[in-house]
Amino acid sequence: MNYLHRHLCSSAHWRRTLEQRLEWILSGAELGEYALEVGPGPGITSDFLRLRVQRLTAIEADARMAESLRLRLSGSNVEVVTGDAAGMPFPDATFSGCAAFTMLHHVPSPALQNAVLREIRRVLRPGSELVGCDSLPSAFMRMLHIRDTFVPVDPDTLPARLAAVGFEGIRVERRSGFFRFHAQCPRESADSSPWETNSATTMNRSILWTGTPHDAGSERGGNRNEE
Repeated sequence: MNYLHRHLCSSAHWRRTLEQRLEWILSGAELGEYALEVGPGPGITSDFLRLRVQRLTAIEADARMAESLRLRLSGSNVEVVTGDAAGMPFPDATFSGCAAFTMLHHVPSPALQNAVLREIRRVLRPGSELVGCDSLPSAFMRMLHIRDTFVPVDPDTLPARLAAVGFEGIRVERRSGFFRFHAQCPRESADSSPWETNSATTMNRSILWTGTPHDAGSERGGNRNEE
């Protein structure tokens, strides 16, 4: 992150914005007792998540941010790991749920973003859920990411990308400036590897709906995203 981006993500304003959004983003999700958070940054979202689960492991690629978060949450129910989410140091089927908030656009290519999604699928238990959100591109977002990584995720193509790495029950919903997504790992199958589900038939069956809150029968709303 550049200085402006780092400052904004640690600000009281961004904390208030996240708190307003997270209730909606997490609504209907079940992360279980041992959750993974991918890319917590300064850990504002970790503060929110750790109150909802018994144990939380957060993996952060930025060594300085990871160490700062580790020190701040020392003695809590959060373990902070410094590492690359595209190659996580966890065994298969470790976690009961995963959250990834406004972090995918920091991953420097679509191929690496897919690798992160594949790794999340690998470390989740059968039947576990992935929930997250990300920013929609705008002039403000591009200004905020000057000399910083910004690879926007297209919410229209995300469902197929999630299905390609083995998720099902995929939902994507937009609000002003950002979108949320929710997906589930299949139950165990004796016929295939739990994270290799790439057929077009599986993709079509896996995607429940995508679109705006109006499409899903919900009320439009939300704040301008600043992450």
